[in-house]
Amino acid sequence: MRRAEVYRAQCRRWCNAANPTECATLDISLLDQSILRPGESAHDALAATIASAQAAERLGYARFWVSEHHDSPIIAGSSPEVLLAAVGAATSRIRLGSGGVMLPHYSPFKVAENFALLSNLYPDRIDLGVGRAPGADMRAAAALAIDGQPRFDRFPQQLRTLTEALWNEAYRPRVSPAPAERIPVWLLGTSPDSAMLAAELGLPYAIAMFINPRFDPRIAEYYRRHFRPSVAQPEPHVMLAMNILCADSADDATAMAHAADLTYISFLRNPTAPQVCSPDEARSHRFSAEERAFVQSVSGARAVGTADTVHQRVLELAGRFGADEVLAVSNTFHHRDRLRSLELLADAFGAKAA
Repeated sequence: MRRAEVYRAQCRRWCNAANPTECATLDISLLDQSILRPGESAHDALAATIASAQAAERLGYARFWVSEHHDSPIIAGSSPEVLLAAVGAATSRIRLGSGGVMLPHYSPFKVAENFALLSNLYPDRIDLGVGRAPGADMRAAAALAIDGQPRFDRFPQQLRTLTEALWNEAYRPRVSPAPAERIPVWLLGTSPDSAMLAAELGLPYAIAMFINPRFDPRIAEYYRRHFRPSVAQPEPHVMLAMNILCADSADDATAMAHAADLTYISFLRNPTAPQVCSPDEARSHRFSAEERAFVQSVSGARAVGTADTVHQRVLELAGRFGADEVLAVSNTFHHRDRLRSLELLADAFGAKAA
């Protein structure tokens, strides 16, 4: 039996629908964070993002999203709207979105206009993912706030304003240009609060498990049980955003994962000057007991290995969370390793375009 057929059989076993044949297949999408490697410029990192989007489209990925981070020496993606405009011009079919716009920093109306404009540039291709987190430390959050006072408590009301502005034609002042279609608004979250808000407002929910590897699957179940249909989303939809690294050998995949671990450990120790570590550095590094404990704490929430290993692990985690879709976070030191990881993952799930 082909791997894609095995997946569909497993998917049907997880489905709680009365007719298992109605169970949808699992879409695979990609989140890009525009990482700057040593010796690279921001131009190089952004060019790699665009090349990754083109590869994802060629390989049949469902979506390509970009992130928002501020005051970072190793992440070039600070403005999803601007970057999505460039990615859209370099692609033709794949859906594009923000993973996500950090809404407390901005006027919801201005965010609505930015994405309405993108929807007119690239009709039927734009997703708007939003989050409550600062995407930076509080000093940068204060700099982004117009009055220097970040107000994250306003997020639920901001989100309601944003959806009204995009979806209600009678909303005034009107969004200009008018959206080309009803733009999907996704809520990105790591906590019960975000799941409750997504269910209340009828939004698709993206679980940022790569940020919170201890996310409780019962939160996703709560979202599904309490979901209220909206004009844009008639049914609950869960996307699981997780670290996925795939290579031709298990050793290469492990080295890539350990390089990512060392990079994150470096960030935790010195957020103002983190070091992006290579697989060669990871192979020679002797992990301390504290570092080994950290690696163990995050390993259960990711998929690392050869195509077959990653395929089974992704299926297991998707089944645990009842995910309709998986958003792969595949940060590698070498761009060639990332492209190979995308190829292997696409092949594992039968995502490759005809």
